[in-house]
Amino acid sequence: MKLKHLTVLSLYVTLSLAVYAAESVIPPLVPLPGIKLGLANIITLILLRRHSLKDAALVLTVRILLSALLFGQLLSFFYSLSGGFFSLFAMFFTCRLLHKKLNFLTGAVGGLTHNLGQLLTAFALTATPGVFAYLPFLTLSGILTGLFTGLAASFTDKYLLSHTGSDDFSNSASS
Repeated sequence: MKLKHLTVLSLYVTLSLAVYAAESVIPPLVPLPGIKLGLANIITLILLRRHSLKDAALVLTVRILLSALLFGQLLSFFYSLSGGFFSLFAMFFTCRLLHKKLNFLTGAVGGLTHNLGQLLTAFALTATPGVFAYLPFLTLSGILTGLFTGLAASFTDKYLLSHTGSDDFSNSASS
């Protein structure tokens, strides 16, 4: 991995961790566990549009590890990891299917599958079928928050492109 590419990925990790930290101080939107905006997913969406699945997976893994160490508990690491990778792979395939357009739909799929991954992890850890009672709430919140993060990622990506140029920041893998 070239130094410039590693530096760009490190900046993405830093941005996603900062967004995660900022979101962690926002009060819960609703009084149900597991429902939050998922703003750090904006960075994952940008990475999927501008870089590779491998780069997105690396940044996601490092962000989840650091956020669990700095802000969470060991248990939150497993929930974040499963939700994050369910979401990552679903968004990757959706992004490719939609030819990297309609980021808001890709975000909605990501939000939905993130919550599904966390729900399956909760079931695996607790062996309590009652966790699936949250499915309708997590489905709705995943779609709505995913739509929001997808739109935010589109606006952020356009801003970055207009202020950095197509080759300065986005194509560092080929430099």
